[in-house]
Amino acid sequence: MSTTTIPGALTPRDIAGPTLGRLVTVELRKASDTRSGRWLLGLAVLTTVTVAIMRGFIGPAGDRTLTDIVELAHIPFSIFLPIIGILLITGEWTQRTALTTFALVPDRRRVVLSKLLAALALSATGLAAALLSAVVVAGVAGVDGTWNLGVDDLGQVTLAVLMGMVWGVAFGLVLRTPAAAIVAYFTLPTVFGVLGELISGLESTWKWLDPNRSLTTLAEMRLSGDGWWHLLTSSSLWILLPLVAGTALLLRREVK
Repeated sequence: MSTTTIPGALTPRDIAGPTLGRLVTVELRKASDTRSGRWLLGLAVLTTVTVAIMRGFIGPAGDRTLTDIVELAHIPFSIFLPIIGILLITGEWTQRTALTTFALVPDRRRVVLSKLLAALALSATGLAAALLSAVVVAGVAGVDGTWNLGVDDLGQVTLAVLMGMVWGVAFGLVLRTPAAAIVAYFTLPTVFGVLGELISGLESTWKWLDPNRSLTTLAEMRLSGDGWWHLLTSSSLWILLPLVAGTALLLRREVK
């Protein structure tokens, strides 16, 4: 049997579409190609370096350890990068590229997965930059007992940064409008937490449902015991549920 390919015919690779690695690369390029993406990345880097330097050289020596510097240095990326994650999702509609994207990659699940992986890669890179800044500043500052960052501490702060990014992606999938998703990402959990503080008798329930409490403790590298169950419960409600619902809506939505 001849295996000669007919000139101009589609090959199995053409039909399958771009590989997942290629899609992730494209999404990473999208994140930095736009003016807003470049500004956000630049602000995150600048703020991270500034915070690390200030924490490393200002204040009592006991508060200038590597753990203390990392605890503050990762915050700018935790704030700015989820916004980029939201823009990665919502940009398909605001920039009117959804039709082209889904025509090139008909399996929308691969598009969502590539965007999520690209967002996580950005978060990991941002965290690495924050850690590098913290290590350099801690080394230059030369404070006694500087190198006290344990593996458990590093794992907790890494998980906090990645979860924050997935949270932003999830809200972007559900709302699909940049302004609405960004406002919801920053305000809804805050309002929810304030309600728990104002209404007496909700403390025992709110600690299971309030995402800010668990994620803040995680980012501060202090989560332990039942706190992990609180994190699992609240993140299932605020992150996993919107992620699944938003993906389901995207798979069924008509693209014009």
